[in-house]
Amino acid sequence: MQQWSLILIALTVCLLNCTLTNAIPLRVRGRTLSTPGWVTLPLKRFQTTRTNVHPQLLMQQHINRGSKRLSRMIGRQEPSEHELRSAMHKRLYLLESGQGSTFQFGNTRVGMAAAHGRHGSHGLMSNGTIANCTMLGGSGATSGNNTGVSPLDIQAAGNGGLTPAKSPTTNGSLGLDIEANDVAYIATIQIGTPPRDFQVLMDSGSADFWVGGENCGNCGNHTSLGTQSSTSFVPSNTQFQVTYGSGEVVGTVCQDQVSIGGTALSNHTFGVTTTESRQFADPGVPFDGLMGLALSALSRQNVSTPVESLASNGLIPAAITSFKISRLADQLNDGEVTFGGLDPSKFIANSLITIPNVSQQGFWEGSVDAVTINGADGGITGRTAVLDTGTTLMLLPSSDAQTLMQGLGGTCDSQQCTIPCTTNASLALTFGGSSFSVDPRDLAVLPVDANNPTGDCTSGIQPGQFGTATQWLVGDVFLKNAYFSTNVNNNTISLAKLSTP
Repeated sequence: MQQWSLILIALTVCLLNCTLTNAIPLRVRGRTLSTPGWVTLPLKRFQTTRTNVHPQLLMQQHINRGSKRLSRMIGRQEPSEHELRSAMHKRLYLLESGQGSTFQFGNTRVGMAAAHGRHGSHGLMSNGTIANCTMLGGSGATSGNNTGVSPLDIQAAGNGGLTPAKSPTTNGSLGLDIEANDVAYIATIQIGTPPRDFQVLMDSGSADFWVGGENCGNCGNHTSLGTQSSTSFVPSNTQFQVTYGSGEVVGTVCQDQVSIGGTALSNHTFGVTTTESRQFADPGVPFDGLMGLALSALSRQNVSTPVESLASNGLIPAAITSFKISRLADQLNDGEVTFGGLDPSKFIANSLITIPNVSQQGFWEGSVDAVTINGADGGITGRTAVLDTGTTLMLLPSSDAQTLMQGLGGTCDSQQCTIPCTTNASLALTFGGSSFSVDPRDLAVLPVDANNPTGDCTSGIQPGQFGTATQWLVGDVFLKNAYFSTNVNNNTISLAKLSTP
């Protein structure tokens, strides 16, 4: 019996030793455990198979469940369904794009390139905020009765795609198609031999022109360019990389024939991509490339912008680019970009003002003389605004955003601002002594609850510092309320009040 007892003890010790040895993580195997009586089991990471939901949204779902569980455990009132939905919407708001998730209300553009990083700053928002913009309104006049977000906008936010612009009647102009619910503005140009249509985002906040290359392995189902499709395509080994507020591209510089509004630009130098982030490569993105129209000093390709090349080749009178930004909800579809001059049919002539460009980096940046809220001084001075057609919202340093939202009747924290969808509050920015009003309905983004278009909305003004504490990034929320023109030759910016259609 004593012999069997010794054998049993020996087997027990062996089993315990085996259990301990196999259960130790690889990084600590072979070490002496300080507490040999413990039993350690490895925990494997469970990889979710829900690839159609963004990980940040899954995380917020876990946070919501945890909040409800904690409330039950400690006996406090559970968060309401509205609070949980708001938390999910806020998490979505912090994502770079809504593409790839089951929620489609986060699609926005932050088109300002980070190429000015060479000057010591960066194009990404400090908190990663990227938001959606869904606006109503006319030429910027104050609306007396805001009935909430248009069903057209809500539907377009979910469906995406482009709403085609009417054909412009002014020479040198291209129609600007509306992406989704006023997210961005797209024009069609021709590239290559034989010429083929390319849809490109028109971006005054960056200075690089590129389309997807034939050798791009992840560029989705977009139209691409290369030796297989164009006999006039000339490749090079010169590489470039551009990082935007949302997304980035990598590629090589090339030359080819480019036609803009029927004007042929021979052997223009630009880029074709070899890699695109999902903000550009996703099949739901309705454009094939991007045309940067800031000053070429901002270019990562170190080449002239198309408008500069058109002017230097004598194809247009001056390196002027002018924008009329339209709204989906207006159903006018009269947006256009004009190269070489201004379209007088789009603005009130005696309202036109011209101011110097104060940017030292290559953006189009103007001094803001005053900010008024409901006709009263907003209490913010000494600011400058980078005017960027490629950015959907107005992104302001957190303290400025909170100040404006408090005056406008909304709420704002360091990450997100909300405002009643039916707001009639008035905001105006003054440039060059002239005040330009933002229609109150332009301040309301999509509703927090998609089924309640007259409830709370995310705001068209959001916190997001990209430069100094006095710089604002002012996108289409404001630019839909003014005619906007830039002049490379004079380094000036012009703004005017829109004419009534």
